Amino acid sequence: MARHLVIGNGKILVNLDQNCYIRDIYYPFVGQLNHVGGQYCRFGIWAAGQFSWLEEPDWTFELGYVEDSLVTNIIARNDRLAVELHINDGIHQRESIYLKRVVIRNKADDEREFRLFFHQDLMIDGSEVGDTAAYYPDNHTLFHYKRSSYFMFNGFSDEGGMVQYTTGIKRFHSAEGTWRDAEDGTLMGNSISQGSVDSTMSFRTVVPAGGEKTVYYWMSIGKDLEEVKSLNQYVQDSHPEKLLSRIVIYWKHWLHRAEIDLGDLPPEVARMFRLSLLIVRTQTDERGAIVAANDTDILQYNRDHYSYMWPRDGALIADAMSAAGFQSVIAPFFHFCAQTLSPEGYLFHKYNPDGTVGSSWHPYIVQGSRRLPIQEDETALVLFALWKDYIRNQVIELPQSLYNNLIRKGAAFLSEYIEPALSLPKPSYDLWEERYGIWTYTVASVYGGLMAGAFFTELFGDYERSDHFRDTARMIKEGMLKHLWDEETGRFARGLIQKDNFWVKDMTLESSLFGIWDFGVLPVDDSRVVSTMNAIREGLSIRNGIGGVARYTNDYYFQQSGDIDNVPGNPWIICTLWIANFDIESAQGLADLEGPRKALEWAIEHALSSGLLPEQVHPGDGTPLSVAPLTWSHATYVQTVSRYAAKYAELAVVK
Repeated sequence: MARHLVIGNGKILVNLDQNCYIRDIYYPFVGQLNHVGGQYCRFGIWAAGQFSWLEEPDWTFELGYVEDSLVTNIIARNDRLAVELHINDGIHQRESIYLKRVVIRNKADDEREFRLFFHQDLMIDGSEVGDTAAYYPDNHTLFHYKRSSYFMFNGFSDEGGMVQYTTGIKRFHSAEGTWRDAEDGTLMGNSISQGSVDSTMSFRTVVPAGGEKTVYYWMSIGKDLEEVKSLNQYVQDSHPEKLLSRIVIYWKHWLHRAEIDLGDLPPEVARMFRLSLLIVRTQTDERGAIVAANDTDILQYNRDHYSYMWPRDGALIADAMSAAGFQSVIAPFFHFCAQTLSPEGYLFHKYNPDGTVGSSWHPYIVQGSRRLPIQEDETALVLFALWKDYIRNQVIELPQSLYNNLIRKGAAFLSEYIEPALSLPKPSYDLWEERYGIWTYTVASVYGGLMAGAFFTELFGDYERSDHFRDTARMIKEGMLKHLWDEETGRFARGLIQKDNFWVKDMTLESSLFGIWDFGVLPVDDSRVVSTMNAIREGLSIRNGIGGVARYTNDYYFQQSGDIDNVPGNPWIICTLWIANFDIESAQGLADLEGPRKALEWAIEHALSSGLLPEQVHPGDGTPLSVAPLTWSHATYVQTVSRYAAKYAELAVVK
């Protein structure tokens, strides 16, 4: 379950799997309206009478990207067919155009004819109902449409444009789809179909023995037929080879603002740092939504997905990108949050990329008692990340534009949503969205959010409000030290839960307790922080040789092992790097950075072959689990590298 390659430009996102098949097309929002829905847009080859789809077992792949770009770099080999394909996929940096370049290398001793077949299996606007697929004779293309979503497909080889095409019915009664029609090397030429439909097209070339030929294929997306015709003509006039080269050039320039002095980190860590920046960009909509993940295979396990903007993920990702120098990329995120803030001043559980409230499992009432169905850390973290961005970049126009709504209203909510008997925030759902109570991570984030509110209100001369937010934050800190520190175990509790009208400590060991120092409640060298982080390192590390750190003891989500003593949960990329961040912040000398460096290398070792990072790692064999890529994983990698580089520079001077 993963998307091995992702490409996009902020308004279109295309995901490909390990067989180089398109599995998801998101447009016009990143993460919203999936026009493929996880189906297979197949890619196949006919070679001198033999046919093969690239999903067949005799294909081997090398998956990756052109260095420092969002253009794929793939080698697909088939010894049975004596052919090698070099493939590049890219999304135009500005327009809604997908481009594919396929170099066919003939490994046989004789000249052969090759035919490439491209299969378009769309579910326009997320549904197979009412689609149309048709041949368009004016420009010799195929196009699919429904309502205001149009997709036009074209290409050419040295022999000319599309040589065969067909449209037809798919997944209805006995019809599998037009891809089956391709397997004899010839398409029937049906010119239009409506309903649950697909299409297939082919291109022909003759390749000499030991030689190579290139085939180009592209897709234009727009709101009507005229728009996709215009984009299609743009590709033909510009030539897809030149457009792919420009995409590479653009992303290399985009990366120029990233830190290049990474201390003693090895080249593979630096490469993953740059790739992670690019991957985060693909998951960020140009209108502000930073989407958690867009791997629709998760639908097999729960009829929902990760294609939402969680304010928690978004804030932490924005903070990492800001630290890496990409403030302009994430500034729209804060405007998105301001526009979606509730009238009461809090952010909801999650949002669709268009700003509407997303699906939720947080109830409004439980056993007759009303609840506010939120995770309070999500509101707090947005304010915290915004202040950190201002400190780094000193762009005062951004917080000024957000002051009256996001900053003042958000901080006011945090200051009022208080359990007076405990001097702590009222109960809400935890950062993992699993349980209801007063959580140490949430309390720490609220402290950070209130201090951010105090700093901003002071910055703009609103001193009375600033004093109020600061005083409330100090009160919460005192309540946290009184009620959430556990003297017997020598560490902080995960939180407080209510039993029989009494507040009881939940002492489950929890990796998110790193927030105590990361959000500024206590310094990293405070003895209570040190003992808590050491307990996490000792109790949540995976001890069976795979390595990594679990979320918490006996984590049930995708649980793979019942050996809780050695495998308290699946290792998560983010949790492993949280420990690394603590070690970086605590480092007194360069030798202390060895552990964080190894953690960064561990993450690379457990990435997909293409370099994409998953959410979790299988504790038995080290393979990716859950969704991939997870934006939060890549952003935490960026954050850890940025912190490492800064710490290395600091310690190298001391040395």
